[in-house]
Amino acid sequence: MDRSYIGIPMGDPAGVGPEIVVKALADEKVNQVSKPVVIGDKKVIEQALGFCNLQMEIKVITDVSEGDYRTGVINLIDLDNVDIKELQIGKIQAMAGKAAFDYIKKSVELAMAGKINALATTPINKEALRAGNINYIGHTEILEDLTNSKDPLTMFQVHGLRVFFLSRHVSLRRACDMVTKDRMIDYIQRCMKALERLGIKDAKMAVAGLNPHSGEHGLFGDEEVREIEPAIQKAKEMGLNVLGPVPADSVFHFGLKGKYDAVLSLYHDQGHIATKMVDFERTIAITNNLPFLRTSVDHGTAFDIAGTGKVSEVSMVEAILLAAEYAPKFNK
Repeated sequence: MDRSYIGIPMGDPAGVGPEIVVKALADEKVNQVSKPVVIGDKKVIEQALGFCNLQMEIKVITDVSEGDYRTGVINLIDLDNVDIKELQIGKIQAMAGKAAFDYIKKSVELAMAGKINALATTPINKEALRAGNINYIGHTEILEDLTNSKDPLTMFQVHGLRVFFLSRHVSLRRACDMVTKDRMIDYIQRCMKALERLGIKDAKMAVAGLNPHSGEHGLFGDEEVREIEPAIQKAKEMGLNVLGPVPADSVFHFGLKGKYDAVLSLYHDQGHIATKMVDFERTIAITNNLPFLRTSVDHGTAFDIAGTGKVSEVSMVEAILLAAEYAPKFNK
């Protein structure tokens, strides 16, 4: 099997990112399906191996072609940008925020140059970014800017349930205001294209309702009647296999059972809660509409357990496996 190169930026050096990376790369499954390339700092990776009581070889490379892609070896592009004596595990630090950004930036450069086939990203910390004068609120916004992409689509996947989001990090009040006919038509089209790029042909997508019971024809709010239903009707006229609005208390269950290929969630927590209740650790974020595929763990830097070796690597393993699964289809 021709394995894809998966770039793994190490994340915030003070968080659990380095630990989940070394633990994931010790998993035979990861190395069977991918060629993982870590972008980080050798001193921090060495420290993480100690935290996790792992014995692995660190092979510093400058090009992915130099790697030794087998279990027990960590192929590392070493940016050497952390003063290990000054690093405080579990603490917000400017140095760590700046380093985390540098790993992402280098990973993007490799992906844009075609050196790696996909990214599987690790946790960063918004406050550490700010302390390091990196003025972004998260990964997606960084990737959007570095690749000159417009409004990337976030999709979650867990056990076959795929969920897109009409809005991300905005207030609930603002999210409701963003449920408009024009925005929904645009998103439905883009979601369908994203599914096709992931190799899902002739996809069927359901749109979640916004109000309880999808508004009961205007009894509990008129957004469904006024904005959502006209958008779905227009999408159908365009030949798209979309249905709804389906009440949010059932649509994700049916999606998990395979009735739909994907669900469009109308705000952040609506879909986040649904997916994470299925399996918190295996809920993986996929960023579509970038020039390359990106998957990500869906947990934070976990400063409270950083440096203990206790963190679970399950989400990191799943993110790499999903990147390896979709990358060949995405890059056709």
